[in-house]
Amino acid sequence: MSRDDPWARLAELPGVPEAVAETRAAADRLLGHRALRRRGGEVTAESAVRGARATAALEGADWPLEVVRRHTAHADRAGAEVVRGALRAVGELGTLGDTWEQAPLQALARLHALAAADVLDAGQLGRPRRYTEPAADPLGLGEPPGPAELGVRLDALAQLLVMKTSAPALVVAAVVHGELLALRPFAWGSGIVARAAERLVLITRGLDARALGVPEVGHVELHRGYSAAAGNYLRGTPDGVAGWICHCAAAVALGAQEGLAICEALARA
Repeated sequence: MSRDDPWARLAELPGVPEAVAETRAAADRLLGHRALRRRGGEVTAESAVRGARATAALEGADWPLEVVRRHTAHADRAGAEVVRGALRAVGELGTLGDTWEQAPLQALARLHALAAADVLDAGQLGRPRRYTEPAADPLGLGEPPGPAELGVRLDALAQLLVMKTSAPALVVAAVVHGELLALRPFAWGSGIVARAAERLVLITRGLDARALGVPEVGHVELHRGYSAAAGNYLRGTPDGVAGWICHCAAAVALGAQEGLAICEALARA
């Protein structure tokens, strides 16, 4: 391990190697399903819908899956703007891989513009919040960093993301997710962006290149520990960071099981 590879150091925190191995095994089981030979595209499409439903639920818009599928017929339902934004953000991930790898802040801005289009004014879309703009806090994480610190930490995250690393995709994905929850860079929608960015890392770094799993569903299933693990990450201690990475590993593994359920349903159809 290189001393100049901070991602790799995080990958060696207690419990993390074992969690990464378990998640890799779950992802491999999903990739081996027979339904993917002919219906992989359908699995990816269904994964996106289920992921959007789950990430919207974590923002307070907990709609049944079948209602999300018919979201255009429920424009007046409470939380419709959240569901629409989640569908747009998750649905765009397949086009953002190159941008993410070369200019991650640009990709985050695009994700936010999609997620918050029906909630914020046009001038707030894709732009980090200013001093006069409070940050929504659906997870109850407390006061986020001010705009000056926010800018510094976003730039630092972007620099880390373009570094070469030997660390597993899961570690990078979890830290990106945690850091965006910690920073809450936007006035609204940072959670949707954080979870979309986690999925984007899993895609671009090869753990789930075809976007078959549904990690957002894993976070919903583990929702009792989601905000607590994120709060521990915010403290920045080795135990807190390791616990968060392991939480995300468990969510991604559950998301792979959700992908398997999609495959099974299609195989029976």
